[in-house]
Amino acid sequence: MGMRKFWSLFNRRLLTIMLLLIQVWFLLDLVIRGSLLSQRISEVLTLASILAVLYIVSKKGKGAYKTAWAILILAFPLFGGLFYLLYCLQTSSRYFSHHIGRVQEKAQPLFALPGTAGEEAAARFPEHQTQIRYLQDYAGFPAYANTSARYLSPGERFWEELLAQLEKAEHYIFLEYFIVQEGEMWGKILEILKRKAAGGVLVRVLYDDFGCLLKLPKGYARQLREYGIECCVFNPFRPVLSAMQNNRDHRKIAVIDGKVAFTGGVNLADEYINAVQRFGHWLDAAVVLEGSAAWSLTLIFLQTWTLCSRQEEDYGRYYPWKDEPCPVQAEGYVQPYADSPLDDENVGEHVYQQILNTARDYVYINTPYLIIDDSTVSALCLAAKSGVDVRIVAPHKADNWFVHMTTRSYYRDLIRGGVKVYEYTPGFIHSKTFVSDDSVAVVGSTNMDFRSLYLHFECGALMLGSSAVIEVKEDFLRTLESCQPIRYEDCRGNIFLRLLQDVLRLFAPLM
Repeated sequence: MGMRKFWSLFNRRLLTIMLLLIQVWFLLDLVIRGSLLSQRISEVLTLASILAVLYIVSKKGKGAYKTAWAILILAFPLFGGLFYLLYCLQTSSRYFSHHIGRVQEKAQPLFALPGTAGEEAAARFPEHQTQIRYLQDYAGFPAYANTSARYLSPGERFWEELLAQLEKAEHYIFLEYFIVQEGEMWGKILEILKRKAAGGVLVRVLYDDFGCLLKLPKGYARQLREYGIECCVFNPFRPVLSAMQNNRDHRKIAVIDGKVAFTGGVNLADEYINAVQRFGHWLDAAVVLEGSAAWSLTLIFLQTWTLCSRQEEDYGRYYPWKDEPCPVQAEGYVQPYADSPLDDENVGEHVYQQILNTARDYVYINTPYLIIDDSTVSALCLAAKSGVDVRIVAPHKADNWFVHMTTRSYYRDLIRGGVKVYEYTPGFIHSKTFVSDDSVAVVGSTNMDFRSLYLHFECGALMLGSSAVIEVKEDFLRTLESCQPIRYEDCRGNIFLRLLQDVLRLFAPLM
């Protein structure tokens, strides 16, 4: 990184920190002055904290969230309630939620353009019919036939395949990623994007502002537009206390002409392809879909693009098979899906839990973070106690020490419940995959943590009977060869470590 880009990132970070500190100082100054005004303000803030706790306890939501917020507010009664009010009760969140609902309603009928295969898939896989019908009939994401699915791991394979497919683009390229960072990986992708845009291909790039806050220089979207690339920034980061700043676009989607689409865990930065190594070897995964199901990810992208650009358009004009049926022939079914934190429907969590509930022989899970609520702990342990071989692979090397320590705090309960836990010793595993009973697999962007399951915009692809299901299983078993099994004795620790983990776990929903 050149000095000019370094100072651009540094100044942006410094300004953000300064503005946040000014807000905190202002609140402190109001309370500690000792004047009659400050006493009255303190009384009002304390009353606000009491009312906030009562509101939290009474509202619908996860018990873990309620407990964490209630303890935080009661521990700091002067500022806890005010912080909660500033953070969670804002008109911007309600406006954004309404806007999302309107965009989803507009797109919903178009998911069926290539014809759906939900009933056909449910008849062939009766053990998964509740999952198929939930996603198609309630969440609004159909199952598709005529789709080839190929599993790509590690990230280097994804990058190679993405470059090859980008070169084939004739009409449009859509990219939606949590992280984009200048370097070898993005440099080669950008080279193709500029060339394609100059040749008349519609190129759109959408990235999350918080994910790229320290990755890209200020004004990078404008720079891409100068290359002829349309660019939007999701939820621009502002240094103010805001619930909306907590809802990030964590999705990873690449679409080429509506005929080919990628999703998974791989962002567009060098560590994901091991061009640089910050935490040892980085192991990641993605899936490439060719055929009807690619259209579903196209629509998911277009909805987010409309939210960010505020420009209405006809989504149907992007449908790739207007005058002929999709020519792809493949076994199995694919059901791409998306998850929003603003609709009170935890799609990613429900997909994972239904796989656990229907498993008969095994469930193999890759996840970089394991920070889950009691219902998921119970589902994992119940499956294991019922004779299902439940195995989880998590990282051995931490990208964040307190998140990693919180992840390890769950090992004791899981191992005691019969779940087998492993850590990937060469470095950091970033794959987010589920595979079960040689029949079903999920590859997507959703981590097994509170942030992904309840706060972020996420996506994934459920695959049934596809050859990619076996590819996910075989890759998991190969990964185990580079993992160390965790025994119950390994995670007991001393009393001080357990106490720290218990405290971190208590506030895990707010991490």
